[in-house]
Amino acid sequence: MDTKSKILIIDDEEVVSDSCTLILEGSDYTVRTAEDGASGLKLVNELQPDLVFIDLKMPGIQGIEVLEKITESNPTIVSIVITGYATVTSAVEAMKKGAYDFLPKPFTPDEFRLITKRGLERRKLMLETIALRKEKEILRENFAAIVSHELKSPLGAIQQNLYALNDELSAVLTENQKTRFERMKSRIDDLIKLIHLWLRGMSIDIGKISENFASISISTVISKAMESVEPHAKRKDIQILTSIDESICPIEGEEVSFEEALVNIMGNAIKYSFPGSQISVKAKQAGDNIIITISDTGVGISKEELPYILVDFYKGKSGKEIEDSHGLGLTISRRIIEAHKGMISVESEQGKGTTFSISVPALM
Repeated sequence: MDTKSKILIIDDEEVVSDSCTLILEGSDYTVRTAEDGASGLKLVNELQPDLVFIDLKMPGIQGIEVLEKITESNPTIVSIVITGYATVTSAVEAMKKGAYDFLPKPFTPDEFRLITKRGLERRKLMLETIALRKEKEILRENFAAIVSHELKSPLGAIQQNLYALNDELSAVLTENQKTRFERMKSRIDDLIKLIHLWLRGMSIDIGKISENFASISISTVISKAMESVEPHAKRKDIQILTSIDESICPIEGEEVSFEEALVNIMGNAIKYSFPGSQISVKAKQAGDNIIITISDTGVGISKEELPYILVDFYKGKSGKEIEDSHGLGLTISRRIIEAHKGMISVESEQGKGTTFSISVPALM
């Protein structure tokens, strides 16, 4: 198996190509050359090189277009632009189009060797990063399967038998025994819910959410989320007020998941709001983005806790005396929103309330 790094030089000046080849002669590289953009792109497809040097000024297809096509077809190929017409503008444009670096002519053999070495190191790091991400994804999927099979299923069986046993013995149980049964049932229910939330968070990270993207009506998804949390709000006599711009654009995403994100945030607002208070849900369009805010007048979050409120398993101390949580609902919401190419932020003042702001791209 050939382990030599493959380098392609695309330049219409034969003297430049020959010089570059000569400079790298004796190194552990396989060097090929092309005299124009068309033949260069053909060799890129055939060789799949590790590193490509591209002259900006060539007959036919220009270097910038060659660079764009290479980046589009295989972004792991490292491209370096070389030209005798070096300007800041051309350098910036090349970098925007995917170039790793910029080498102005004339250059010395040492400069060329150094930039070649750096380019190949960049390529190595990119491939290692991709391999590690794939390995991490496989490990996460396998671990999720193990958790689901080895923990969730047995706990489900324990839960069912515990409920059945409680029903069968309820007539003969003392009050103390009934209390213990209720505690066991509550703990099992919480553990199963925690595993479900954790597995849900795993599936979002793996990227499965983006498979069912379609146009989503903001007013519709907010209404559905409100219907889901309404029973919880009624139990605490909390009123949810809405304000949605009529001309608001839809967004692109998965409706069920986006609704889940809103339900988690609304549920959190209800959880940490005082009985008889109000929650405000607003949606408006700001340029190319849709802004959704969910505000409450509850216990609020301290300045010390605020930076961690969207971190996995974090349970704030501010509202612990009101209701407990697993510390995953808001994390799942953050991941869902990020999967929709959006952002979520939190503003809060202890004793005055909290506002969650969601920004997602509008489907124009």
